[in-house]
Amino acid sequence: MEKVVEKVNNTRGPVYSHNYDSVQFKSKVDSSLLFAFTKRTLDIIGALVLLILTSPLYLIIGFFYLFGESKGPLLFKQIRIGKNGKKFYIYKFRSMVVNAEEKLISDKNLYKKYLNNNYKLEPHEDPRITRLGRFLRKTSLDEIPQFINVLKGEMSLVGPRPVVEEELIEYGAKVSHFLSVKPGITGYWQVNGRSNVGYPERVDIELFYVYNQSLRLDIIILLKTVLSVITKKGAF
Repeated sequence: MEKVVEKVNNTRGPVYSHNYDSVQFKSKVDSSLLFAFTKRTLDIIGALVLLILTSPLYLIIGFFYLFGESKGPLLFKQIRIGKNGKKFYIYKFRSMVVNAEEKLISDKNLYKKYLNNNYKLEPHEDPRITRLGRFLRKTSLDEIPQFINVLKGEMSLVGPRPVVEEELIEYGAKVSHFLSVKPGITGYWQVNGRSNVGYPERVDIELFYVYNQSLRLDIIILLKTVLSVITKKGAF
């Protein structure tokens, strides 16, 4: 029987990074109980509703993982850094070949380009991405399983995008500020350029949300996200 989930690296379960779990900066979620309660309530309701509405896609998309270059696990999971430096597995519909990370790292020149290009490659030069994966990324359908992360309390509907540990160096002295909030399925960076905006500009965009959190801003970001998904702006 095919595995349902492909995971990256051998770390088991969510663990704490001792380098990042001592956060002095307090975000609005930590300083306002009412805001924290309201945001979490909206996260749970929104994630439940959207999981129910998108549940048929698991069967439809899953069918295409039974054969061809996409054959293999339906879900991909990778360790990302969450609030207060807590590590967790982020879920996505798998858009790459099995063992994609090993394939990337084995090509030293390509891996170097990946690091120098804000931890991404152009779709046409990335040997890891399948044809189905390109479609899922372009339409942002690959992000749907992250509603599971929201229900588990590891992510929020809105927040800075979760990063891999190597990316934290980009935030320098502001890393504790960046890690003071839960990462989001969508966020201020997502609706202001997304993949078209790299580091160091991305740092300022992500931190803008951290410093200006509000339900009003969350609603604006969610509405703009719908528009970005429809226009496929910044997605690849």
